[in-house]
Amino acid sequence: MVVLSTSICTNTGKAIVSRQYVEMTRMRIEGLIAAFPKLVSHSKQHTFVETDTVRYVYQPLENNLYLMLITTKTSNIVEDLSTLRLLAKVVPDVTGSLLENAINENAFELIFAFDEVITAGGYREEATLSSIRTNLQMESHEEMMHKIIQDKKQEEAKATMKAKQAEIQKRQMQQLKNSVFNQNGMGGGAPAGGMVGFGGGGSAPADASSGMFQGFGSDSAAAPSYESQYNSYTPSVPKEEEPIIPRVQTKGMKLGGGKATKKDSLLAAMAQEDNFTPFAPAKQSSFGLDTAMAAPVKPATPAAPVTILLEEKITVQINREGGVDSSEVKGTLNITANTDQGQCVSINVNKDTLKSKCKKDWTINTHPKINKSAYEKQGILVPKDTKKGFPLNRQMGILRWAYVGTDAAPLTINCWPEDDGNGAINVNIEYEFVRPQMTLHDVNIILPLGTSDPPAIESIDGTYKHDPQAGMLCWHFDQIDESNAMGAMEFAIGGHNPDAFFPISVMFRSENLLCPIEVGGIVGVADGKVVPNTMSRSVIPDTYQCA
Repeated sequence: MVVLSTSICTNTGKAIVSRQYVEMTRMRIEGLIAAFPKLVSHSKQHTFVETDTVRYVYQPLENNLYLMLITTKTSNIVEDLSTLRLLAKVVPDVTGSLLENAINENAFELIFAFDEVITAGGYREEATLSSIRTNLQMESHEEMMHKIIQDKKQEEAKATMKAKQAEIQKRQMQQLKNSVFNQNGMGGGAPAGGMVGFGGGGSAPADASSGMFQGFGSDSAAAPSYESQYNSYTPSVPKEEEPIIPRVQTKGMKLGGGKATKKDSLLAAMAQEDNFTPFAPAKQSSFGLDTAMAAPVKPATPAAPVTILLEEKITVQINREGGVDSSEVKGTLNITANTDQGQCVSINVNKDTLKSKCKKDWTINTHPKINKSAYEKQGILVPKDTKKGFPLNRQMGILRWAYVGTDAAPLTINCWPEDDGNGAINVNIEYEFVRPQMTLHDVNIILPLGTSDPPAIESIDGTYKHDPQAGMLCWHFDQIDESNAMGAMEFAIGGHNPDAFFPISVMFRSENLLCPIEVGGIVGVADGKVVPNTMSRSVIPDTYQCA
């Protein structure tokens, strides 16, 4: 067989797709296709028609279209019909439909498919529909491996980029912490009505309360601890009523040793009474927040046999449009046995309330050393081994809970940095308080600026502090509740990169738990008598970012 051309045309002789396998001029093939409809009208009952020079082997398609082979008159018509039937299956498989616009859109794919069936010169290839599909896909193992290697390299590069980015952010936050712990804050060395930079200012005079941000940068004992806000909130330890002066053991007579020993003992007693660490003067933090550089000395005689701490840590990720991508709360009920009496106690909690309110997206589990049966039936947290009890003078988590849901985030942040085209960026940032049952204290929203230049504040709710050394801006509120459920700040600063203001970090502390847990009572296991205790609640962010 010798096929001159494979074509798809309309019933008016208009060529849609035509593939020639021998030397033919365009005028000749268009003339042959234009003459085809006139010949078909006289031979409707046949699938071929002949002229003096060529033979048309054709098959009607849908929508007044024809698929035809133009062959020589000496070609084997049986093979031509077999080829025609195969091509009739290929056309809808490639185009998806037998519409003219679909054929036009897939014209090159059709020509490639025709070439898989008929080679140059017009001779039939041994091909099937599946082999044609495989050849058209042109799958190559080498190409596939190359793409896999390239994708792997791109993923590794992205992972490296994210790791470097996280490392840079971590280093920046560490620098911020260091500057917080090592440099003076606002109100310390600022003149009246003025403001010192994040890391500026000398030691605070006694009458420095006349500063512009009194309270925000004061040295009062009520000022919050920046370290406790950023890392972990530690409840205040009950003050010792009668501190015990440390004993000084004497080993014979030592010249000049008595006075020094008495002096040291007196200093230690005074420091212990006032909850101070000897020879460790407190330093002011930048952003005007007081920090305790050393942990307070634990009183020798606890105020109560048992200390209970209910704490929750929130992890929130907010997108740049202000929506909460993810939010998770993890809470723990901690017990510290301060005396032997506090070791063998049972804690009663509102198990029925937790069961009714904490259903979807909540998980609550007891410590493996807790009698789970007693908790499930009576809501009592008691050790399995009542003889051994709880560890002495060591905090132990006995009940844990977790909640995953976007409604756990108390604050949402929406930041809009816009390049004005004149070498400056206008930044509008706002927050919305969405959990009115909470009260947030010492709220700090920290923005990276990407420059050491000070921002030009145009409007602000609350107060702010700038750290030129770390290139950070702290937006501060002493308290956020229903009365100030929304706030905004607008400023301008030099720059061209709007991405430099992310990620934004949020720090706060609160005493309002998301979990409705309540401790009903603490009694001794042996006698059932009420055991005195101190209880505190703490809610702090573990990671709270807008990025």
